[in-house]
Amino acid sequence: MIETTEFADVPTTTLADLLGRDRVMDIGIRPLWGPVPRIAGPAFTVRCPPGDNLMLHAAIHRAPAGSVIVVESGDLDYALAGGNVCAVAQRRGIAGFVADGLIRDLAEVREAGFPVFARGVIPIPGTKKAVAPLGEPVRCGGVRVEAGDVVVADEEGIVAVPAARRTDILTAARTKLAKEAAETLDEWEAAHRGRIDEILTAGGFED
Repeated sequence: MIETTEFADVPTTTLADLLGRDRVMDIGIRPLWGPVPRIAGPAFTVRCPPGDNLMLHAAIHRAPAGSVIVVESGDLDYALAGGNVCAVAQRRGIAGFVADGLIRDLAEVREAGFPVFARGVIPIPGTKKAVAPLGEPVRCGGVRVEAGDVVVADEEGIVAVPAARRTDILTAARTKLAKEAAETLDEWEAAHRGRIDEILTAGGFED
C-alpha cells in the first residue's frame, strides 16, 4: 500500500495536470499564512452547519495523526476554530486544516506554524450545538471529498486525489516529474514552440 505522505513531494500543479479541474478546490480557499509548507494526507471529513463549529472541535480529538481535516461549512460569519484548537490538532499530529470557512487567532496559528487553508479570518466564534456524523462525504471548495481521499495543499492550491486512484496518480505524477527534471529549458522551449506554432497554423494564424 502506498503511504499518502509520499504525495508530499508532488506539487499540486502536477496533480492538477493529471486530475483536471474537478478535483481542484476553488481559489477562495487559500493558505492563511506563508510561506506555507506543502501538506498531504488522508482526508478526515467534517461537516459543520453555518454558525456552528462543534464537529470540527470534536474531530481534532478523533482524527488519526497525519490526517488533513477537511471541513464543509461555507460560513463567512463565524470562525470554525481558533488558536487553541489548531494547537491541539498540531500536537496530535494533524497535518493541517482545509476549511470551507473561516478561523480566528491567525497570529497564534502562524506563530505555531500550523498549516490552515481556509477562506479567511473573523474574530467571532461559532456555537457548539449541532451534532453530526464524522467521516461522511463533504463538499469543500466545490470539490466532493470522501474520507481517505488524499488531500494535497500548497501555495498553488488544493487537490483531492480519489482514494481509489491514488496508486495510479502517484505513479503518473512521479513519471511526469522525472521527465520534467530530465528536460533542459532549451529542450522544453523547442518543443513548446513547435507545439504552439502547430496549433497556430492549424487555426489559420499568419505572422
